[in-house]
Amino acid sequence: MVGARLIVSDFVLSFMWVWVGVLAKMFVVKVLGLGHEPLGEVIKCGLSIVYMFLFAFLGKVTHGGAYNPLTVLSSAISGDFSQFLLTVGARIPIQVLGSIYGVRLLIETFPEVGLGPRLNVNIHHGALTEGVLTFAIVFISLGLARNIPGSFYIKTWISSVSKLALHILGSDLTGGCMNPAAVMGWAYARGDHITKEHILVYWLAPVEATLLAVWTFKLVVRPLTEKKKDSKSKSE
Repeated sequence: MVGARLIVSDFVLSFMWVWVGVLAKMFVVKVLGLGHEPLGEVIKCGLSIVYMFLFAFLGKVTHGGAYNPLTVLSSAISGDFSQFLLTVGARIPIQVLGSIYGVRLLIETFPEVGLGPRLNVNIHHGALTEGVLTFAIVFISLGLARNIPGSFYIKTWISSVSKLALHILGSDLTGGCMNPAAVMGWAYARGDHITKEHILVYWLAPVEATLLAVWTFKLVVRPLTEKKKDSKSKSE
């Protein structure tokens, strides 16, 4: 029952995620008429933080619903084997499916939106970029979950600003996506979802970076916590 609820939540959130970013850009460009002006960019950044708060709230309401395979993968690696199987066998595929249907409906509704993020550098540079960005955001997310586990607003604010900053850093190179499911939706619409560039840059590199971030976090954090416990016990 819990697994079915998460799968449905993942599909809906993934579907919504590919819509909300495009709608925010269309609002700034078409409704406000600001285009690429500095004020328009500031408004887009503000809207990005607002809808990241919205999706964080929806994830909390749905008790774990997510739109990004990397988010659920980082949790599954630290969980039990049944959680890992559910994530790899059901949740990630359904997130991809939700993104594909979301992009398809989006293009049918607004044909002028284009065809999503593209790789603007060579494949190795792109893979390194997506890998570094993913490593950074996964490591930050793990740190926030451990150090401020109960503070939803502070944690979401830091996470949202971090994601936005990393997205801006990588936007001209790979799109700064850090979300294989969303990229898959756009790539499927273009027909290049099974190319070497797509698989290596937007799937293999982020997944490897996620694994590396989780293992590095465990390697770095556990010794620190053990040292703190030892120092406390000695002082007592």
